[in-house]
Amino acid sequence: MDTKAFKRSLQHSENYHRKGFGHQAEVATQLQSEYQSNLIQQIRNNNYILTRGDVTIHLAQAFGFCWGVERAVAMAYETRKHFKSDRIWITNEIIHNPSVNQRILEMQVDFIPVEAGIKDFSVVDAGDVVILPAFGASVQEMQILNDKSCKIVDTTCPWVSKVWNTVEKHKKGDFTSIIHGKYKHEETIATSSFAGKYLIVLNWTEAEYVADYILNGGNRQEFLTKFAKACSAGFDPDRDLERIGIANQTTMLKGETEKLGKLFEHTMMKKYGPHELNNHFQSFNTICDATQERQDAMTDLVQQPLDLMIVIGGFNSSNTTQLQQIAEEKGISYHIDTVERIKPDNCIEHRQLDGKLSVAENWLPEGKIVVGITSGASTPDKVVEDVIEKIFALKATAAVV
Repeated sequence: MDTKAFKRSLQHSENYHRKGFGHQAEVATQLQSEYQSNLIQQIRNNNYILTRGDVTIHLAQAFGFCWGVERAVAMAYETRKHFKSDRIWITNEIIHNPSVNQRILEMQVDFIPVEAGIKDFSVVDAGDVVILPAFGASVQEMQILNDKSCKIVDTTCPWVSKVWNTVEKHKKGDFTSIIHGKYKHEETIATSSFAGKYLIVLNWTEAEYVADYILNGGNRQEFLTKFAKACSAGFDPDRDLERIGIANQTTMLKGETEKLGKLFEHTMMKKYGPHELNNHFQSFNTICDATQERQDAMTDLVQQPLDLMIVIGGFNSSNTTQLQQIAEEKGISYHIDTVERIKPDNCIEHRQLDGKLSVAENWLPEGKIVVGITSGASTPDKVVEDVIEKIFALKATAAVV
């Protein structure tokens, strides 16, 4: 399938919408009242620091909603206002934030049901409205919706689309796309659907394994078993790793993606020589600016003298997980998705890097404390405010007792 030609054809269809519907001002007011926070703005205006009682809050200097997320949520709100009586579906969570997705459900926008990991598009009727979320959707999903003559509202972040263009370039040059990402993540699923041959690597360990195979060969069956769910159909490591291009899931750690890119560049140079490098290796910058800014701000924040760190964001949010990974360097860091994770008896339920939920008791120290706070790109300021106010209230109560 010529995915580039299909996407171009879809974009020229009268059923395809990638811009708003003229309700921007009304929606902007609604989003401000539901998701923005006067307290957070006050902290921003005060050099990202606020002290109340025994608590000093240090906010990261870049956090929360990014432009792509704001745009996707605004378009979802506009879609509901524009198609007042239509059935509206969304192929996945609009963004990885539980409170925002709950709000979308309350607006009678339904998620495509999933059975055994497979989306059931049979519930969608011809003429229904279907929203593609900020992470995008696979070519196959778009084709199903197009064949059903659905009205498609595409909120895909332009940074994600940029990665799709990159893997299209790889495909055109007969390069295999090595995608730094999580093979189960919807963004990576969408990106790989635009690629020709592809291999998805999660981390440095997997990248080193692939690099060693390129240089020295190895057990072909072991390789295919290891990447069984993370490569294109018919992938052959003995054939498909001769020409490679680098791409990434936009929410991965910037430094890790760059490190992986350098590893593969040096690997191909060592195997084929510097004069042949361009015939065997391609690399384009596909790191999202907003992701990079939040990671840089987090790196700066953990250098400060903090007693603990809180990272706020959906538990299935990749960019939030990367922030938590940086925060782990501090030693005392908690990843929560909602204020309800903070219990009144000085306990906190939080997600560990391995994905498991854990409960920490007596997590707020006595006396004066300095708390660093950041949030993922899908987290509204209002959620951050709720967490800060809860900490202030708990510490005030403890001081009285």
